[in-house]
Amino acid sequence: MRLGLNTAPFGELTVQEVADWASANGYEMLEVCCWPSGEGATRRYAGVCHIDVDTVTDDNASEIVDDLAARGITISGLGYYPNPLAPDAEQRAAVKEHLLKVITAASRLGVGVVNTFIGADQNRTQADNWTEAKSVWPEIVAHATDRGVKIAIENCPMIFSNDEWPSGHNLAYSPSSWRTMFETFGETVGLNFDPSHLVWQMIDIAAAIDEFGSRFYHVHAKDLMIDRKGLYDNGIMSTGIGWQVPRLPGLGEVDWQAFFAGLYRVGYDDVVCVEHEDRDFEATDELVKRGFLIARDALVPWIH
Repeated sequence: MRLGLNTAPFGELTVQEVADWASANGYEMLEVCCWPSGEGATRRYAGVCHIDVDTVTDDNASEIVDDLAARGITISGLGYYPNPLAPDAEQRAAVKEHLLKVITAASRLGVGVVNTFIGADQNRTQADNWTEAKSVWPEIVAHATDRGVKIAIENCPMIFSNDEWPSGHNLAYSPSSWRTMFETFGETVGLNFDPSHLVWQMIDIAAAIDEFGSRFYHVHAKDLMIDRKGLYDNGIMSTGIGWQVPRLPGLGEVDWQAFFAGLYRVGYDDVVCVEHEDRDFEATDELVKRGFLIARDALVPWIH
């Protein structure tokens, strides 16, 4: 396995600057954020553009890859996490157009994975959202298949308030939804597996690894702490609002030894990519870097 990081917290740095710092501090891979250039953030850690896919061509792609390689870094995946099933038709069309560009850029760069969300319309039922997904996603999947790129869907529910239950902004957050997704879209689509999202849903992480490990195309390392007072005040019907707290690996409730044991057991031998969303380590550039060092030290004993 190889240790990587998601570049989103370094929104003010160039990808070369991120690569230099990452390589000097024990990281080998980057999940490079590829939101539309100039779009700006619509939520925390969104809107970051470290490679502008509009500028990636067959002629310059190898230069980008070689420059990062000279800095000791390989790209594990391109990351773009919008809502492809957004209720606004214009927004949905723009998201789809850019996602297709990200997939094309990944192919040109020789990057085998694009990480994203299936999406969802929070005002629709789960069943209606899946019907819509079956209309929107076949073109995206075919585009990726034709270019030899895998699509890795992160299993985050993307529910930020109580009135967004049950669909949130991303359908693919549970084992039953993953089965539907794989049956519908085939081998091109897998998971960018993040164990933190299973903690507050009370889904067995080890069982998920055993069942779906062969479809892990990318892995996020993020931890989660349950605020027990918040859970007491709000209850489980609040869908985690007020009591799920993203933390750096080692500072939450994921059993990382068991997690890695499961990965090795199913034969996963690719990137483990730190996704840093810990509010205690994000106020300054130095805190962000300190957070990534904490995550590195927590994970590196099992990275071989």
